Amino acid sequence: MTTATPFGDRAESRGSDPYGVLGEVEDRLLWLSSSIVHHANRVRPNPSGLKVGGHQASCASMVSIMTALWFRHLRPQDQVSVKPHASPVLHAINYLLGELPQAYLPTLRELGGLQSYPSRSKDPDPVDYSTGSVGIGATATIWGALARRYVRDGADAATRTGPDDAVTSGAESGAGAAADGGFAGRQYALVGDAELDEGAVWEAVLDPAVAGLGELVWIVDLNRQSLDRVVPLVTADRLRGMFAAAGWQVLEVKYGQVLEELFTRPGGDALRARLDAMTNAEYQRLLRCAPQELRSRLPGTGPGAAGITGLLAELADEELVGAVRNLGGHDLAMLDSALSAVDDTRPTVILAYTVKGYGLPVQGHPQNHSSLLTQEQMDQLAEQLGCDSAQPWADFAPGSAAAQVCAATAARLRRAAPALQPPPALPTDIGRTPTGSGTTQAALGRALLDLTRQAPEAAARVVTVSPDVSSSTNLGGWVNKVGVWSVAERTDWFADDPETILHWREKPTGQHIELGIAETNLVGLLGELGATWSRWGRPLLPIGVLYDPFVQRALEPWSFGIYAGGQSILVGTPSGVTLAPEGGAHQSITTPSVGLEQPGCTTWEPAFAIDVEWTLLAALARLGRPDGESAYLRLSTRSVDQSLAAVPTDAAARERRRRQVVAGAYPLRRVAGAEVTIAAMGAMVTEALAASDRLAAQGVAADVVCVTSPDLLFRALGSRTGQDPDAAGWILDQAFPLARATPLVTVLDGHPHTLAFLATIHQVPVRTLGVTRFGQSGSLEDVYRYHGIDADSIIRAALDLTR
Repeated sequence: MTTATPFGDRAESRGSDPYGVLGEVEDRLLWLSSSIVHHANRVRPNPSGLKVGGHQASCASMVSIMTALWFRHLRPQDQVSVKPHASPVLHAINYLLGELPQAYLPTLRELGGLQSYPSRSKDPDPVDYSTGSVGIGATATIWGALARRYVRDGADAATRTGPDDAVTSGAESGAGAAADGGFAGRQYALVGDAELDEGAVWEAVLDPAVAGLGELVWIVDLNRQSLDRVVPLVTADRLRGMFAAAGWQVLEVKYGQVLEELFTRPGGDALRARLDAMTNAEYQRLLRCAPQELRSRLPGTGPGAAGITGLLAELADEELVGAVRNLGGHDLAMLDSALSAVDDTRPTVILAYTVKGYGLPVQGHPQNHSSLLTQEQMDQLAEQLGCDSAQPWADFAPGSAAAQVCAATAARLRRAAPALQPPPALPTDIGRTPTGSGTTQAALGRALLDLTRQAPEAAARVVTVSPDVSSSTNLGGWVNKVGVWSVAERTDWFADDPETILHWREKPTGQHIELGIAETNLVGLLGELGATWSRWGRPLLPIGVLYDPFVQRALEPWSFGIYAGGQSILVGTPSGVTLAPEGGAHQSITTPSVGLEQPGCTTWEPAFAIDVEWTLLAALARLGRPDGESAYLRLSTRSVDQSLAAVPTDAAARERRRRQVVAGAYPLRRVAGAEVTIAAMGAMVTEALAASDRLAAQGVAADVVCVTSPDLLFRALGSRTGQDPDAAGWILDQAFPLARATPLVTVLDGHPHTLAFLATIHQVPVRTLGVTRFGQSGSLEDVYRYHGIDADSIIRAALDLTR
């Protein structure tokens, strides 16, 4: 019968470790992080009986890594993304450094308390990166590095007046910055090995923009376990090769000092070979064995078995148990050495071998991911670590060596709060009235160019990002005007080619960033560009442009970026089944309701070029401020007669129209004796007006309302019931006044549920037209008819309601 050794002695496993005081800090962090989870689940009252959760085993595998990083290597200019399940370790560190009041330690996952996972926007203590969605925390450091370089080398390059750059404090300048190879601070990511299964990680690692980011340092907690099981394959070799192929420096911290010393003895080479060749599952099983069984299992049956047996015979039982789990990820000296070997000329990954649950009775168990220690086990852990279960939050004794280490670390890492620059002033109306025929997609590029002339200071803060679609989304003129951002200037070998229309001038002051085709990379960068106002006090106005059919692929990481405080504009274009010849695979259906469902974001779908200008300026004005908000603009490639917008010529009337456009809707056509109202959005306004004309010929008067933001209209409706008291409720009175309440037909190039709620404004009969199935290739007329959003369908719906 096998029995698991309840606790591995962390002090014993350190061997001749000279880091004695640091080891005390390490032990205290293990205790505090375990206690934070324990209190939330087993001590705090829980009337509902629902499991609170937390991850003591995941914390235990990270304690040594985080101790070495924070208390030996981290500097104030560095930033760290902590893997989600290690958040209690982060809070414990902040507590020991005086950055978190003791009163918060018992509040994990409590309303108003410590969040489940690190959160920049919701946790009460310093958090550099919000994590929690697998893979995003790691890749965020890549985009954070790019954003920091952009602010320093691009947006602020022309306005620097002192010796320090725009994002480097006095503590970072001089020798410290020079030692970083010219950048301002490292970007550390603490990543679980199972997290590297996320494809978005490799999309980011392989992007051409990443290879030169020497400030990136990823530390992989290689505990060889996922949520449900031991990872079946030996993945370290594969990871090493994949990172190396991407141009990263790969460092490995595999074995601790105890094992390394054993490898030098007779039989040591065979022991190393045996451990190197062992599968993950077999090694994990050894962690659950009593000493006698270890002596039987560990030598194996290979040619070196006799030598291993002889070597193990030299070890006492406790020494043997400690040696088997003596991995480099728990050896402070080995970690220290690896962190000191980072090459700042390229990204670095450190593969740190660890035991999940190290030091806990559940260490190495394949199902320890969410396991919780009992009170008896916590009492034993306290005794082992020199702590007191009755006083779980006790700090180090004043004046003790450990207290002095914490105080010195706190002083070294203290950051001054960034002075927030106000966002640039933006016009609300550039003053042009578009004529002729045009698309809302083309209007985006036109508005950006107009901004460079009308408000150059604001335009200098705009940065556009696209995944290899800048030319096909009408950003070519903008790119030619402002150039492409690059770490260093590159030669444009096609500058003298008369047939080259799009000029790709790459330079540190460029304002367009082009990534590979992966949408998750685009929105990851977008989120970090949108967070520079809170990180370094330098607001940017980031705009990401991608094909609307692929917005859904990008929504989850973009949403997470918004949650983390990133404010940006996402533009989906071209959109809808209006992409008639492209077929169903490239015809977006659900994106019009993004703003209705996404917190921290406003959606606009403008119908005319002037609507694009006004909503874009309004969206830009909401960025880079504590009360700011992101925006999603859905644009179209359908050419529309701009005279249909009927923009008022009187200045006061024009301003009234602008305010209505920005607030969510405006009356496009009012007729005497209206019997029905057609509420149309985006490209469908043309069909709505045509249907109104034809209904008039049949004696049916139809008003037409152009909806620009169902999101804002829904908020306005909520203001009537107190659900959203800050919303602009006045827009409903102007776009849908009670005196003109009639049966309603809604139509849009997207799912009809987006506008269905409009009928509840005055509780009127409604017909909702839109797209509810995959599309077909065909002409615009045929595709609109197929989905029932053409003028004929609008007319039939209106007649059903009125006749």
